[in-house]
Amino acid sequence: MRIYIVEDDDSVIGVLEDIVERNELGMVCGDCGGGVADIQQILSLEPDLVLVDLLMPEKDGIQVVRELKAQGCQAKFIMISQVSSKEMVAKAYLAGVDFFINKPINLIEVRQVIRNVQIQLKNEKALHTIQSLFTEKPNAPINEKQQERTKRRLQNTLSQLGMAGEKGAKDILDMCNYLLEHDQQVSQIGIGALCARLSDSPKSMEQRARRAVERGLTHLASLGLEDFGNETFTLYASRLFPFQEVRTEMLSLQGKGAKGKANLKRFLDGMLILAQED
Repeated sequence: MRIYIVEDDDSVIGVLEDIVERNELGMVCGDCGGGVADIQQILSLEPDLVLVDLLMPEKDGIQVVRELKAQGCQAKFIMISQVSSKEMVAKAYLAGVDFFINKPINLIEVRQVIRNVQIQLKNEKALHTIQSLFTEKPNAPINEKQQERTKRRLQNTLSQLGMAGEKGAKDILDMCNYLLEHDQQVSQIGIGALCARLSDSPKSMEQRARRAVERGLTHLASLGLEDFGNETFTLYASRLFPFQEVRTEMLSLQGKGAKGKANLKRFLDGMLILAQED
């Protein structure tokens, strides 16, 4: 993974480069040298990930992200910030920021967040591959052994997330199995239409599924609070949920704010990818 660093403090650039190299998180393909970000240079280097400081004197991080996005940059963006203002954080997300890293720089947080981006990129590539296969072979049958293996994997994932006992767990399994059997993605149907195909009470089905996913988010956040390196937390935190929402839920469990928001569509997309991994 190619990483570019936009930061006005050379010492912070050095710390980030050291963390990336020592933990084999990718290759730093360039940095702004403590000066103003050169948008054209960043675009020419085609990084997969841009680490960008929020507060910089001449051009702030949000402006940098907006300019890069406007010129077609496909990189993921991690914002580095000491700011906790909800308005500023919201502006950053609207501009296209994917994750946040707090200052002062913490090795464990930087390592985990960059790894989450790696997983996200891997997921998107896998999803693109799956969609391509569906386009090429829209009616390709799934053999019985593969179906059984897939169902077991889906059930096991729900169990690891503490969701197996939830009423909506069966609804989620039914949704995933339908999508797999018909070679479709949620975006092709929509949650409402999908539930209508599977239930006489689609709204109730959707509500049960959403509650189950919320339960999974809470369970995963509690695992992260106990151990940030927990295997289940690391595997699913950014593959099935927006990672910022996982962090929000972790803070909520500590009594420091509102609950995180679970995204049913994101969850189902992630489940389909996990179910078909080798």
